[in-house]
Amino acid sequence: MRLRLLAADFDTVAVDGRIDKDVSEALREARGSGVLTVLTSRRFLSELQLLLPAPDLFDAIVAENGAVLQVSGDSCPVSLSQGLDGALLAELTRRGVAHRCGLCTAEAAAAASHEVLGILQALALPYGISLDQDHLVVFAHGTSRANGLREAAWRLGASLHNAVAISGAGDDPPLLSSCEMGLAVGWGSDALKPHANDVIQGDGPWAAAPYIRKLLSMGRIPLGHHRLRMGRRETGEVVEVVLRGRNAVIAGDPKSGKSWLAGLLGEELILKRYSLCILDPEGDYTHLDALPGVIVYRLREDKDPVAALELILRQPALSLVVDMSALPPRAKPALVRELLQRVNSLRRALGAPHRVVIDEAHYFLCSPDDAELFDPELGGYVLVTYRVADLSAAVLSQSEVIIVRKVADRRVAADLLALVSGIPPSSEWVDSLTGLKIDEAVLLLPGSAESALITSFRIDARRTGHVRHRQKYVDVPVRPGEEFVFTRQGCATDRRARTVGEFFYILSEVPEEVFSAHLRRGDFHRWIEEVLGDDELGETIRSLENESVVSEARASILRAIEDRYLVSVAKR
Repeated sequence: MRLRLLAADFDTVAVDGRIDKDVSEALREARGSGVLTVLTSRRFLSELQLLLPAPDLFDAIVAENGAVLQVSGDSCPVSLSQGLDGALLAELTRRGVAHRCGLCTAEAAAAASHEVLGILQALALPYGISLDQDHLVVFAHGTSRANGLREAAWRLGASLHNAVAISGAGDDPPLLSSCEMGLAVGWGSDALKPHANDVIQGDGPWAAAPYIRKLLSMGRIPLGHHRLRMGRRETGEVVEVVLRGRNAVIAGDPKSGKSWLAGLLGEELILKRYSLCILDPEGDYTHLDALPGVIVYRLREDKDPVAALELILRQPALSLVVDMSALPPRAKPALVRELLQRVNSLRRALGAPHRVVIDEAHYFLCSPDDAELFDPELGGYVLVTYRVADLSAAVLSQSEVIIVRKVADRRVAADLLALVSGIPPSSEWVDSLTGLKIDEAVLLLPGSAESALITSFRIDARRTGHVRHRQKYVDVPVRPGEEFVFTRQGCATDRRARTVGEFFYILSEVPEEVFSAHLRRGDFHRWIEEVLGDDELGETIRSLENESVVSEARASILRAIEDRYLVSVAKR
């Protein structure tokens, strides 16, 4: 993911109260390249403004341990917490405890910590204390530099999943963990280093400048340690994968559960507040709108949606499912091409969406020219396909994670295993891919240095519902020859259902003898299962085939379809 925001703790990059000169230049270079810069500190805002080498060095300042925020260009700062009780300040003065007051916090010498704690207990005040080097800060509970940075990022229109934080303060583990990458420093607190993704080596603030420049030259945040859970091995061991920045392929036969697994990964990412753009040709991901911040946009042929979709994608807190199930197949490739071009531009400019999921990817990334739609520098793609061999070679070569559902063809299984460097496609592993159960998958890591290059596991449960292609056929016709033809005494009538909506409407109207004959023969459940691919609804209808009262069976089937597909006679 693209580096969009860089946060630095003042005292970590300052010497004798002044930010190191080379660090200042590196921060200017960051701003010049489009990276937002944020200063965090325990110090008071007025003090920081006097100490900064230039007022435009930072896009925002998080002062007073996160209690005060000043965004560049705003006329006045924002208080992010309540001010301290006047009784506390009066008691500090009465007892002769030297202290200074900011907008929301008070600062004293660390040596006074015992007396300050005694005052807080005596007054029963629910405040927190932070000790950093020689200073003590008293603040309202809920105040932290991490929360202040989170507010700053929101006001600047950025996501902390595109952020790197640098600090040497011992009380800053929350700050480092709030960002996609947290950096401790060699000259800072040893207690902070275990909480960091990396440690900037050196003996002073000047060492931060070359590290910042290295980040800028890379273009995207280095692969980190944040792992995504997918399931468990037979031993009970949790199976996780580092997915950030990596390109992943989810492969398997039709109806093997590829989209279901992609939806599971989508859930995990969305709940971790990553933003996703899901290109959904068949309507498999619409139920993700049950999660916070997810918008499902259903496309229709008579509208040009790209501008509207871009407005949604510009919001880093939102995820977008582009439901193309109502479009004819001929319209989808050109639309996907245009959307991917826009998405790539947005990701380079804004850092979001963080991941792009492309279902049925073999239709859209199959020719050499399609490789230009795939941005290898930013990465973060999930390609879902049952025809891996049809993917462009340039695209497939950039895939760092492959997750396989059941593959019946042993040749296809062997080809997938051959993608894992150094692992010959043994008969045992081919058998493992062809024999996978519906709730199982295999994780392959091509060219990975990780110890387990091939891992089989049982998939975790989903949080949201999933029905394969459920919405596609609500008002999109099935292929010619697959419509449901209502018959009477063995002869076809003129009533034919090409969509779920038509099926629902006709089913409610046909004479009882027509309905009963189809029901007893099992025609309804077969069409639902074989044409629509909805085994769950088919099973429900199958259970009603022996219902003695035909009118009750019809009402139950109509109710099941309405609940399943959200259609009704009134809507048709």
